[in-house]
Amino acid sequence: MTELAVIASYLDAVLGTETVPDYSGAFNGVQLANEGPITRIAASVDVSRRVINAVIREGANLLLVHHGMMWGGAQRITGGVYHRLRLLMAHGVAVYSSHLPLDAHPTFGNNVLLARAFGLEPAGGFARYRTIDVGIRGKCDCETASLLSRADAFARLRGGVARSTDIAPGRRTRRWGICTGAGASSETLLEAQTLEIDTLIVGEGPHHTAVAADDAGIVVIYAGHYATETLGVSALAEHLTSKFDIPSSFVAAPTGL
Repeated sequence: MTELAVIASYLDAVLGTETVPDYSGAFNGVQLANEGPITRIAASVDVSRRVINAVIREGANLLLVHHGMMWGGAQRITGGVYHRLRLLMAHGVAVYSSHLPLDAHPTFGNNVLLARAFGLEPAGGFARYRTIDVGIRGKCDCETASLLSRADAFARLRGGVARSTDIAPGRRTRRWGICTGAGASSETLLEAQTLEIDTLIVGEGPHHTAVAADDAGIVVIYAGHYATETLGVSALAEHLTSKFDIPSSFVAAPTGL
């Protein structure tokens, strides 16, 4: 029988929770504790009432997520925040969250797993944040339209639809970069230009970055914020099952984004 503290300590070490920089509101690691042994693990991208209800139905008492319970600093415990917290505590469900440590991880990371899903081989880092590369990059000689087809098939399996900026007929990708989630930003576009990346694969991005990408000759493939971040928590939950002999499952809750 394995307690939360043992699993959390293991995850912190594997993910580099204390050393990987992140946004101040991310609060990586245990966000809500419980008592007693962990008997079942549920993995999901977000903490929502829909996800929590599914976790309770499955009888899990550890929820492993990519996006944690709070992001904007201190919040009033009212409304949705109250209802989510009440459900979790009433049913003894602990929450462990990993944001950028999971994105950037070389084995369980969203970015490296997305590259593998698309048949791409990473050759370096991309999407610099402080002291780490959150994303990855590499070279290939493949049809850009084919990459979009792979992205769309991937996204549809996870409740989404992939899109892209304009792809000229016959265009080929030579240098690609991947940054899951909200990966298209002014900063990543500038970095892509410096690295001579011609194709970006991301989850989503602001409208103005699509305009800027077109001007820079960069195609951006949007595979969905939610879809591209289903991979890491799933892989991590499966690893914990193997390590601690605790059953696990993935709770799907697509956002449409």
